[in-house]
Amino acid sequence: MVTRRLTVLGATGSIGTSTLDVVSRHPDRYQVVALTGHQRLDLLEQQCRRHRPRYAVVADPGAAVRMARALADTDTEVLAGPDALVQVATLAEVDTVMAAIVGAAGLAPTLAAVRAGKRVLLANKEALVMAGAVFMAEVAASGAILLPIDSEHNAVFQSLPREFRGKLSTIGVSRILLTASGGPFRTVPLERLATVTPDEACAHPNWVMGRKISVDSATMMTKGLEVIEAHWLFNARPEQIQVVIHPQSIIHSLVQYVDGSVIAELGNPDMRTPIAHALAYPDRIDAGVAPLDLFAVARLTFEPPDLERFPCLALAYRALAAGGNAPAVLNAANEVAVDAFLAGRLPYLGIPRVIAAALDGVPSAAADDLDGVTAADAAGRRVAGQALARWLS
Repeated sequence: MVTRRLTVLGATGSIGTSTLDVVSRHPDRYQVVALTGHQRLDLLEQQCRRHRPRYAVVADPGAAVRMARALADTDTEVLAGPDALVQVATLAEVDTVMAAIVGAAGLAPTLAAVRAGKRVLLANKEALVMAGAVFMAEVAASGAILLPIDSEHNAVFQSLPREFRGKLSTIGVSRILLTASGGPFRTVPLERLATVTPDEACAHPNWVMGRKISVDSATMMTKGLEVIEAHWLFNARPEQIQVVIHPQSIIHSLVQYVDGSVIAELGNPDMRTPIAHALAYPDRIDAGVAPLDLFAVARLTFEPPDLERFPCLALAYRALAAGGNAPAVLNAANEVAVDAFLAGRLPYLGIPRVIAAALDGVPSAAADDLDGVTAADAAGRRVAGQALARWLS
């Protein structure tokens, strides 16, 4: 059995903590080399004491001094800053990188891991949304192994033939169906959305997630980002990717074939399942997840998404169709808008309006290299900030 040596980017988030839970169940299979955390540094200290990594990375030098003091009785070396994230993502002794830093901040270390030819477990949607063409070109050039962690994309991956490479049409696939729970506001009267609070938006009915991604789930922007991600991961045209509301979150996604077959992956809504699948691929390991009881589930229901209720999903399809810099602008504007909403500075219904203003206000341009991606991200944030300022004035 090969022992995999692991860096976890974003160890203190929900994906990071679930990854370490799975790893702790298989100490003979995995060795943790590096852990990174931006907030919740008390948790990062606990993780370092349990897993004894060689490195811990925090956001800034001040936090590094405090963490180093806290870990003075261990062998863990504390590093700080974006360059340190890249360093631990590309360590020679590391073969596997869990890329779970949320948002644009995760792009640079994730791309560095790809360029270093690592086995990359991709939980950072933004890497593909912002820089899909650049990212996938680097995967092809480096020979990195890319394994999706999002439950939906992991389900699609499991439902495709293992030898899949290239176009879906070559293996007889007609459509990818990405399921979505519909979040906490699927049946709430539309007029009630004007008064939604951050705590209400973060109260997901099925999944335990961080606050930013919980808001994205409520607006269905997370599904929109996943549509763009699926386009790059599976070389799927926009019209080949359909979103299906499935409130039970038992079917995580489906693949429809031209012969009429539909293959799906089912399981309890627990991120440890796709994490364990990717960690052990092509093997299978215990994830600590309870077996699915279909009799307890009783029924599975499906419905089309209501784009009046979920305008962010329509904005994501618009950005994908536009191509170029539009997806990066979409992602940047969404981060600005969600941050403002969580801070109580923007109403819930203002989120799609700020994003639409950014898409309208940033001229179309290519984004086929990192400079173009960075420029698009900056422009999206600037125009979204201007729209937010107008909203607040």
